[in-house]
Formats: sequence, structure tokens, C-alpha cells
Amino acid sequence: MTEQLHPYANSPSPLSQAKRVRIPHLQEMKARGEKWAMLTAYDMYTAAIFEDAGIPVLLIGDSASNNVLGNESLLPITVDELMPLVRAVSRCTRRPLVIADLPFGSYQASPEQCFHTAVRFMKEGGAHAVKLEGGIEMVPQVRKLVSSGIPVMAHIGFTPQSEHQLGGFRVQGRGDNGPVLVEAARALEAAGAFAVLIEMVPADVAAQITAAVSVPTVGIGAGSDCDAQVLVWQDMAGLRTGQLPRFVKQYADMHGLLHKAASEFAADVEAGVFPGPEHAFQS
Repeated sequence: MTEQLHPYANSPSPLSQAKRVRIPHLQEMKARGEKWAMLTAYDMYTAAIFEDAGIPVLLIGDSASNNVLGNESLLPITVDELMPLVRAVSRCTRRPLVIADLPFGSYQASPEQCFHTAVRFMKEGGAHAVKLEGGIEMVPQVRKLVSSGIPVMAHIGFTPQSEHQLGGFRVQGRGDNGPVLVEAARALEAAGAFAVLIEMVPADVAAQITAAVSVPTVGIGAGSDCDAQVLVWQDMAGLRTGQLPRFVKQYADMHGLLHKAASEFAADVEAGVFPGPEHAFQS
């Protein structure tokens, strides 16, 4: 069998030689008070770059729906559409823990439906774990997966797949709803979830959740007390423009860089400068 070539196989980074990040490593980091970063990834090149940069966990999110496929929301993306993206990321990385999102409608009906969907992502996509949205109502699904050997990251707070039921993009966990989220996190941990993602929740509530559970918490719009933080990479790197969520920090201007490169390429072609003699083959 031919070994899969890493896109950055010649990189001097020691990460290409490091061992795979495993769930116990994340739990040990929480115990030591060490924070870590998670990014979304949807293709081989960005996944390899993020690995080389030291990102220990990569999420192939259902956010691919509106960041890759051009949909207006997360809801339309299907398992079959997400599967090739999961496969691409898992094939080209050696170190990060690769987590696949379970898309809307692929797990809510029953623990059995959830199991079969998760198995596909593990067998066909090469994922190491899956993520699903929901609170205490998802405990049977989590318990089913964990008992079957499938690691699960839970997702509470604002759950984008339920945006219509929640009345849009609204902060969750305010007032009397804070203790509800704490209880949900505890129940999901008891069911076997190895981590809890907390989205758009007041910072003090997220801190309470982080203190209440022994598994790592991953924040997005949930303050700085979570054990880890996640962002959609297009938001983080400045590829997506327009109004962004308050919790996003942009670390680069990828939109500007690509726009400049494409504009210069078009200008060179129109002026007859590219391709030059150095780019042509000789007879």
C-alpha cells in the first residue's frame, strides 16, 4: 500500500513527526490548566497548514454549509456533502484530533440513527470523533455512541442547527437558563462526552460550566475561562468579509491577499506579461 503523502512532508516543523493528539491528552491539559486552540478545516491544504502551526484539534464543521458550499445557513448540508471534506482532512494530517460535525437531521431522530451516521464518519471519513448539538435531550445519543466506542464532543448554548427554534442568533444561558446549561453539561459528561463546546453564552456561565465538569470545555463566544477556544478559520484569517460575530478576532487579511493576487494575475494575462518565456516549454 502506498503511504499517503503529507502536503507539507518536507516541512522542517517537528509536528509532522509528533504523535497523534488523543482525548486523554486534552483531559491532561485541562488538569494542568493548559489551554488549546481548535479550528475548522475543510480541505487538505488548510488542514496541513493548521497542523504545521500547532493546532491540536481540527473540526470539519457543518459550517462548511455557508463557508464552503454557499448556503445561507448550516441546515442544508448533508452527510454525503460533508463526507469528502472529512476524508480530505483526515487523510492529510498526522497529528491533530479530527472531529466531524453531525449535520442537521442526521442524528436527532434516535440513538440508532445517530450511531449509523457517526459510524459512516468514522469508517468512510476517517474521523476520530464526532460532535453533536443539544442538551439533556441528547444524552441517549451520546450514551449510545460512547458505549459503541465512538468519542463524542457535545455542543450546548447557542446551537446553530436550532436557530429557528431559538429565534435567531441569540445569546443563551442568561438569567434562569444559566443553571440549565450547567446541568446539561454535567449530564452530557455523565453520558460519556469527552468535551463540551459552549457557544454564545455569558462568560460567567461558561466559567461555571468549566468548573462544574471534569472534561475540557471549548468556547466560542463564551469568554476566556473555557479550557479551549474554537473559530471558523475563514473568520479567523479574514477570508470572510462583512459583519462578523462579536467574538471573532481576525488574525490576517486573506481576502485582501487573494484579491490582490487574482487582480495581478488578471492584469498580467491581459497585458501579455504572463506567461513569460520562463514559463514556456521549448520544442
